[in-house]
Amino acid sequence: MAKSDDLVASAKTVLARYKSGKMDRETVREWVLRLGAYPEPYGSRVRAADDWFRAHPLSDVSGDIEEVDFEMLQAIFG
Repeated sequence: MAKSDDLVASAKTVLARYKSGKMDRETVREWVLRLGAYPEPYGSRVRAADDWFRAHPLSDVSGDIEEVDFEMLQAIFG
């Protein structure tokens, strides 16, 4: 089981870099899909993000999809 403090710090960094354009969506998607298991309350949030990014694999997506990407990442630590 991974460490929750590291998850929160990483999720904040990934979200900030993705929003600023310093990280592309495919890199974000790969990061989410490699997260693994976490205790609650993070576990269900990570699984939801994993499900979202698996269901929407395209790198070139509309602004609506990107907004949900941001929400899913924010939910991990918010």
